[in-house]
Amino acid sequence: MLLKPTNILNRIPLVLLTASLLACSATTEKQSSDSSEVYLQLGVRYLSMNRLEIAKENLEHALKIDSHNAQAHDALAFLYEKLNKFDVAKEHYQTALDIAPEDLNIQNNYGRFLCDRGEFEKGMVLLSQALSTPLNEQQWRALTNAGRCQLAMKQPQKAEDYFRQALQLNGSYAPALQEMQKICYLRGDLWPAKGFLQRYLSVANHTPQTLWIAIQTERALGNQKQAGDYQKLLLETFPVSEEAKLIKSALP
Repeated sequence: MLLKPTNILNRIPLVLLTASLLACSATTEKQSSDSSEVYLQLGVRYLSMNRLEIAKENLEHALKIDSHNAQAHDALAFLYEKLNKFDVAKEHYQTALDIAPEDLNIQNNYGRFLCDRGEFEKGMVLLSQALSTPLNEQQWRALTNAGRCQLAMKQPQKAEDYFRQALQLNGSYAPALQEMQKICYLRGDLWPAKGFLQRYLSVANHTPQTLWIAIQTERALGNQKQAGDYQKLLLETFPVSEEAKLIKSALP
C-alpha cells in the first residue's frame, strides 16, 4: 500500500532526529574516550616524575570519565604499588586484565606484581602469556621479569636462562644486566660480574644494589681501594638505603 505524501513527510523528522541522536551519542562517546586518554597520559607523565599525588588525581579522573580504561587501571595499580597499598594495586591490576585480557603490558605488569607478592605460579602464567605471542615487540621486559620470578623461586639457572634470552634480544637492557651482575657475583664469577656492571653503567646509573655488589666483588678480588671508592659513592649517593645502613652498622 502506497503511503500518502503527508504520512511520508511526518516520518522524515523522526528519521532525522534518530540519526542526529546517534551521531551525537557517537561524538560524545569519542569525546569522553579522548578526554580519558588525555588524563591517562598526564597521569603517566606525573607518575614517571614520581609526583604521585597529582598522578593519582589525573588517573582517577581518567577512570571517572571512562571506568573501562584498562591502561588507567594498570597505571593506577603501579602507583598504589609505590604507595605500598598492595591490596588496592591488585584490584586495579585484576580489573585491567578483566577489561583487556590480551594486553601484553598488563600481562607483564600484573605477572611481575604477583611474583613480587609471592604468587609465583599465577605470575609466571601471565608472564608466559606475554612471552608466547610474536606480537610482543619488547619480550625482553617479560623475560627479565620471569627471570626475577625464578630467582625468587630459588631457581638461579632458570633465571639466568631468562636473563640471557632478554639480553640476546636487547643487549643494553639495564634491568637484565643488573640481574646478571648479581647472579655472577653470587656464583663466584667475579670478573664476569665486573663486566656486566660495566655494560650496565654504559646505559644506566648506579643503584644501591649495583654498588653493594660492586663493593663485595672488589673486596673478593682484593681491590680494596676500588671497594672503598664504591663504598664512599654508596654512602654519598644513597645515604638512607638499606645497603648504606649495613655499611654504617659495620663501621667502627
